[in-house]
Amino acid sequence: MMEWAGVNWRKLGKRLFKLQKRIYRAALRAASLTQRGDVKAVRRLQKTLMKSWSAKMIAVRRVTQDNKGKKTAGVDGVKSLTPKQRLELVENLRVYQKAKPTRRVWIPKPGKDEKRPLGIPTMYDRALQALTKQALEPEWEALFEPNSYGFRPGRSCHDAIEAIFNNIRLKPKWVLDADISKCFDKINHTSLLNKLNTYPSMRRLIGSWLKAGVMDRDSYGDTFEGTPQGGVISPLLANIALHGMEERIKQYAETLPGGRQKNRYACSLIRYADDFVILHEDQTVVQRCKEIISEWLIGMSLELKPSKTKITHTFDGFDFLGFNIKQYKVGKCHSKQGFKTIITPSKKSVKVHYERLAEVIESHKAAPQKALISRLNPIIRGWTNYHSTVCSKETFSYLGYLLWNRLQRWGYQRHPNKSKTWVNNKYWGSHQGSNWSFQDGAVQLLKHTETHIIRHVKVKGTVSPFDGNLTYWSSRMGKHPEMPEQKAKLLKHQKGKCAYCGLIFRDEDILEVHHMQLRSKGGSHKLENLELLHLHCHDKIHGTHVKSSYIEEPDEVKISRPVLKTSRSGDRPA
Repeated sequence: MMEWAGVNWRKLGKRLFKLQKRIYRAALRAASLTQRGDVKAVRRLQKTLMKSWSAKMIAVRRVTQDNKGKKTAGVDGVKSLTPKQRLELVENLRVYQKAKPTRRVWIPKPGKDEKRPLGIPTMYDRALQALTKQALEPEWEALFEPNSYGFRPGRSCHDAIEAIFNNIRLKPKWVLDADISKCFDKINHTSLLNKLNTYPSMRRLIGSWLKAGVMDRDSYGDTFEGTPQGGVISPLLANIALHGMEERIKQYAETLPGGRQKNRYACSLIRYADDFVILHEDQTVVQRCKEIISEWLIGMSLELKPSKTKITHTFDGFDFLGFNIKQYKVGKCHSKQGFKTIITPSKKSVKVHYERLAEVIESHKAAPQKALISRLNPIIRGWTNYHSTVCSKETFSYLGYLLWNRLQRWGYQRHPNKSKTWVNNKYWGSHQGSNWSFQDGAVQLLKHTETHIIRHVKVKGTVSPFDGNLTYWSSRMGKHPEMPEQKAKLLKHQKGKCAYCGLIFRDEDILEVHHMQLRSKGGSHKLENLELLHLHCHDKIHGTHVKSSYIEEPDEVKISRPVLKTSRSGDRPA
């Protein structure tokens, strides 16, 4: 316990990131110069990382402490590890061990009756997948196309929506709105491994995960295709499988009359995971793009889903990632182009959100008002934050009215023998100028309209968190629409750094708010008493208190070890 808690994680994190940055830069050189020497440098650095004690320690910490699903067991039944067992796992991580089958779990799809399968690997395989992802992700971040936004560090749905807006704001276009049928379940293993094009031991390791099989209760089944949803490395493998779609469309666009470079930028493919849109002003071109993509997907044993694939126009509108994107004709006095592009929450997203609120209210008929408010607030805050970058004010007002109506009926049903005035006085009060605040003392229900509309700034081109510009990425993290206001203020105050270890926060980090003085000892919720920490740093403060100095790490393989100066916050005991 003392050894695990006393590790200098700050030094390990810096060492890992330095190695990942070298892989990223070598991959960039190899892609731009097509030099065999740089490809060899990528492979050499990846092998070094896979043997690195620092990388293994961080991979094990990620799956045993940081991940939200850390308590989910695989086929071996292991749900959690003690600090001693974590160190043993680090020592035992080997790329040559055969993978065990994944445990099949069925989870419901939001807003649908059907369920989708998850494959839960064992704790050992999860740690090894996290380690492999640390080695592969920097290489592929240097290769991925600029308009690929799903399952990538530093990129989100809002970047994809902003990319669509920038593409159509000056000219109406035809749209191919497409979805790949059962993408994760149908990917061809041989085609994926060939595209991965990595060194033999890594290829065998990933191949063993793909072919590991699944245990559904007591029955075993072989896996001949697809990547197991639920694995740490699965999203990265899916992105690698779909890599090249945008470039294939650009190659076709160059053959069109009117200038090679002009046509290359006129035709765009914007993808988020297995959902994508193709935009062009000519309907015939879009129709041909659909055929080209269908042919390209055959190489991965994939196909477009007919029920979710259609060609439409921006004047008719289309839904993408929970948003509705549509253009409206207006007079020249309102817009120079004669139209306006308006993005709003989609009707389906609004319906699913309201149904979820109604379900919570229905299940809390006899619960205290505070309990109901505590369940509704996170749902409202999450949904409004996600849609706060577009024209959502009218939708927020509409949902606020529906929720107010539903809550009034909730109150009347609880007190059928009381007057409506009595019920309203009991459950509703005045707050910030409103006389209709659903509140119980100091606890108020969050209103949809209280969320401010702030335009999202799209991520720059092909930049990556592995390029070393951590200031840019930490500033973007604080401005992300789904970042809570309190955490955003603390991020700005702490200049994007953890108050405990001093490392700059990265996209995959889980952030937690720490009270410097506990509430039980008179501490408050004011910002002066709060600081933002990594999840593992927070656990360290509230868990085992280590007063001994940090333990020394064993020598890495083939890594130059400059002495790193530790900041004052890094020397601070737990």
